[in-house]
Amino acid sequence: MKIYTKTGDGGETSLIGGARVPKHHQRIKAYGTFDELNAYLGLIKDQEIDPSSAAVLLSVQKTLFVMGAMLATPPDKAGKIAGIQQIDAAAVKALEEAIDQLQEKLPKMTHFILPGGHTSVSFCHIARCICRRAERNVTELRESCEIDQRILVYLNRLSDYLFVLARSLGAKHNAPEIKWIP
Repeated sequence: MKIYTKTGDGGETSLIGGARVPKHHQRIKAYGTFDELNAYLGLIKDQEIDPSSAAVLLSVQKTLFVMGAMLATPPDKAGKIAGIQQIDAAAVKALEEAIDQLQEKLPKMTHFILPGGHTSVSFCHIARCICRRAERNVTELRESCEIDQRILVYLNRLSDYLFVLARSLGAKHNAPEIKWIP
């Protein structure tokens, strides 16, 4: 199979089920941001992180593909096309457990903290910001069509996980947390 199809040369792309939409369509923006986030998660996995966090990130990367497929399926086709996976409460629960495990080892936060201190910490904060943008894109899409609420819950939890992972990596690399004090 060739990587190029030439079907998008006119600025349109296909949704699952065959409907064609402009590449700037809100649905494409939403799951396109998942793709960007997924690339950053791969970059974070390539840093010196513990195997447990790498496993969580791999699971998240797979879930982002599932959520992308959910968004790439028009609501009138949802549940009617074989092979389209769905996320479930277990995916959210796994993130919550990972957050709790990391947070147990961290000092209590007393202030907002500024991103930075180590490259891996900064990558986590960039990924967190992309995750928040993905969340905003999905909420905007929700204004015009039905969206599975689990996608928003997952993204919200994922941004929390990335924040706590950033703090954990900062502690691992002895990077001081710089408090934001107005």
